[in-house]
Amino acid sequence: MAGERGDGDGSRDTAEPEPLRAVEHELTVLLRRARAVSWEVAREVHPRLEPNAYGLLLLLFRSGPTRLTDLAAELGIGKGTLSRQIAALAELGLVRRQPDPVDGRAALLDLTEEGQRRFADARRARQEQLHRALAGWPTADQVEFARLLSRYNAESR
Repeated sequence: MAGERGDGDGSRDTAEPEPLRAVEHELTVLLRRARAVSWEVAREVHPRLEPNAYGLLLLLFRSGPTRLTDLAAELGIGKGTLSRQIAALAELGLVRRQPDPVDGRAALLDLTEEGQRRFADARRARQEQLHRALAGWPTADQVEFARLLSRYNAESR
């Protein structure tokens, strides 16, 4: 296979250095676990909530009333896709559209009171899980972990 070389003993070595393979493996494990947690957290917010909607709710929670175009740009998805997701969240009573006071042609999206309550409850549960997972780590390691994750996220956009 391209990018692989054999050493004659039946094993395969890739051209990537060992640290890169280790990072790839750990990211795969992290993403698999994150998907499982996303399903759990989404169900805590609402039994019919899609798992990927948690990130959208988090953005609305942090930003407050926001235009659809701004959310789409932040998430890196099309307005049509986001519009469908927002419609589903509105149907569940978690998100509302309200007129933009600056531009009457536009709408602002925001969490409803029910959406805020449900999201806050699920977020608390998620933060408790994270706290348990990192409880044995020294504070300096937690700070470094957050710094490295932030750097990775910023550089992989």
